[in-house]
Amino acid sequence: MKGFNATVLAAVPQMVKAPLKRPIYIAMSYDEEVGCAGAGSMVTEMAAQLPKPEAVFVGEPTRLKVVTGHKGSIAFFVDVTGHSVHSSNVDRGVSAVMTGARLVTWFEDVLRENAAKADPACPFDPPYTTPHVGMIKGGTAANIVAKDCGFVVDIRVIPEDNPFDILERFKAYVRDEIEPRMKAIAPEAGIAIRHRSQVIGLRPESDGTAERLARQLTGDNAAHVVSYGTEAGIFQRAGWSTVVCGPGDIAQAHQPDEYIEVSELAAGTRFVARAIERLTQ
Repeated sequence: MKGFNATVLAAVPQMVKAPLKRPIYIAMSYDEEVGCAGAGSMVTEMAAQLPKPEAVFVGEPTRLKVVTGHKGSIAFFVDVTGHSVHSSNVDRGVSAVMTGARLVTWFEDVLRENAAKADPACPFDPPYTTPHVGMIKGGTAANIVAKDCGFVVDIRVIPEDNPFDILERFKAYVRDEIEPRMKAIAPEAGIAIRHRSQVIGLRPESDGTAERLARQLTGDNAAHVVSYGTEAGIFQRAGWSTVVCGPGDIAQAHQPDEYIEVSELAAGTRFVARAIERLTQ
């Protein structure tokens, strides 16, 4: 995203000077990395104040390939409250850490279940819905039954699936199998689930204007989908034709030495220049 921001902003003087037949809007949001939190209100304001755009290009790193679909996702916090005792009396306590570990492996079981039934024709990589636990913390000492444990779940879904179906299955598992055992020992013990974020998936469009224009500007005519999330689905949900297309490679994202190649910045600059030229015609 940073690479495309740089190329687009550098081209603003060209946009101002060009005899554009149609306007170019530059939309910059906040908190994209924590669940696309800012784009929703931004798109709402754009829809209320601006004419409907012909096409939306979301500038995530695709090496300027035209991406017409990506997975949607939800993320949520799971807070486990146990009952703390000395570990020599473990049968009188409820370990939040050991309970949390059992819950984490439930998501791994669902992941394996989804992998086993994956459709080889699905274009996504991997070609199935992926529950994942990326962070966990809890406990105070090796000889104390842990009172608290918390972890974060991220579920990325193929278009055929609904992430909230998995969440509801998880809630039923907690309610029917896990909490009764906890509360039989300590009534105050339990599990709370808190929403963190939701990313709307992007679906390929039939004869989409954005796809057609992006292919003309890039020369890319292959089919591409990605498993990472973007703000594209929010624009598409507003009724605007949308694709993901930008310089850089997702392989370099979220790395200690994240970078974008100079050649990719140059390609992004050429893309923007061609878009400006096209809009003067």
